Amino acid sequence: QVQLVESGGGLVQSGGSLRLSCAASGFTFKDYVMAWYRQAPGKERELVARIEQFGVGRNHAGSVKGRFTISRDNAKREVYLQMDSLKPEDTAVYYCAALRNWSGTFSGPWGQGTQVTVSS
Repeated sequence: QVQLVESGGGLVQSGGSLRLSCAASGFTFKDYVMAWYRQAPGKERELVARIEQFGVGRNHAGSVKGRFTISRDNAKREVYLQMDSLKPEDTAVYYCAALRNWSGTFSGPWGQGTQVTVSS
């Protein structure tokens, strides 16, 4: 069974940095595209970034491009999100997800997520 455990969130001032981690188990990690999503209060969950199986191809949502960087370590079965120059609008619960292909969706189950709060 797919299990994803996110960590690394916290409270940070605007302009600060955080590095999120996601530990994966229950599936063949290296065969999956990995992604980070976020959900702010009262808003739908949105895709933040994704990275292909070998860690070369990646993309980031326009709202975070140039500030966030997704990476992965297939040996450790982990995916990361380095977040720099954080803004109050980045405040959300962040989740990782495993996708069968680049345009796929996550069938779940979602982990508990990690809360990121950016103060102005």
